[in-house]
Amino acid sequence: MLLYTTARAPNPRRVLMFLAEKGIHDIPLQEIDLNAQEHKTEAFRAKSPLAKVPALELDDGRVLTETRAICTYIEGLHPEPNLMGRDFEERAFIEMADRRAEWYLLANIANCVRHTHPGLAPLEQPQFPDFGHAQARKVREVAGWFDEVLARQPWVAGERFTIADITAFCAIEFAKLMKFKPADEGFAALQAWRDRVAERPSARV
Repeated sequence: MLLYTTARAPNPRRVLMFLAEKGIHDIPLQEIDLNAQEHKTEAFRAKSPLAKVPALELDDGRVLTETRAICTYIEGLHPEPNLMGRDFEERAFIEMADRRAEWYLLANIANCVRHTHPGLAPLEQPQFPDFGHAQARKVREVAGWFDEVLARQPWVAGERFTIADITAFCAIEFAKLMKFKPADEGFAALQAWRDRVAERPSARV
C-alpha cells in the first residue's frame, strides 16, 4: 500500500493519527505538495479524480479516497485497538460523534481558514472573506456545544478514545490558523480534552 498525504492538512493528519493509534508504521508515505498544485496533476487525478488528499493506493492498484473510508479499511485489516466500535450499536454512536466533529466542527473551521487566511489564497480562488468570518462564528457555537459534551464525558463519543477524538482534535489544531483556542473562549472542558489528546504519541505525527 501507499498513502498519499500532505503536511499540515487536517484530513491527512486524521489518517496518520489513526495509523499511529493502531501502531501501524510500515505503510509508505508519498507527500503531495498542494502549494505546487501536485494534487491537480493528471497523474494524481488518475488516482484521486477530485484531486483530494489523503488517498490510499492498495496493493491491487485500487485507490481509496475520503478519510473515513480509508480509516474503515484500516480498521478492517487491524481491528485492535478498536477505534470505530465493537458492534453495530457502538459503531453507530461513534460514527454519529465522528460525523458531528467532521461536518459541524472541522468543515466550518476549514471554510473559515480557506476563505480568510492569506496563505490559503492560492488554493482557494476566489476567497470570500465574509463567508469565512461567518463560518468562524459557527465554529464558536459548535465548539461551545462540544465543550458541554466534554464536561459530561471524558471523550467525544463517550467513555473511551475513538476515531471521533482524532477528528475533533485535528479540527481544533487546524483552528489555530483562525487564532482559535478553546481556553480563550471559556471552553475549559474542550481545552482540557484537547490537552489530554495532545499527550498521546499519535498527536505528534
